[in-house]
Amino acid sequence: MPETSEDTYESHPTAQPVALTEAQQKELISQLTKLEAEIVALRQALAAKERRCVELKSKLGLTASVGLRRNLSKSWHDVQVSNAYVKEKTSAALFAMGSAVCRKLADVKKSATFRSFEVNPNGGGNRTQ
Repeated sequence: MPETSEDTYESHPTAQPVALTEAQQKELISQLTKLEAEIVALRQALAAKERRCVELKSKLGLTASVGLRRNLSKSWHDVQVSNAYVKEKTSAALFAMGSAVCRKLADVKKSATFRSFEVNPNGGGNRTQ
């Protein structure tokens, strides 16, 4: 028998309890129990359909490697379009750009022109006037 809302959610203090009458509570628990039973039945039906799908593919000669290749391709595509992957790629690009800018600034700092400013920031230098 599936767990009911009473068992599952009762111990979670983050949910704000709503003032319900006892009859309303029983009705909601009844609805939740029916819904959970439907979910279990749907999972079982899906598992049976997946088994049938495998049987049909086997009869058609579609090997597991073809399916595996398709699943991997789809999974890789899903990863590439996921927010986490896009954020990671953006982060890596920004890091690379930041590193390049830092290297360039270091090169500029080492240049003779920059050093001349560093020696005399007022531009006076060793010139005679």
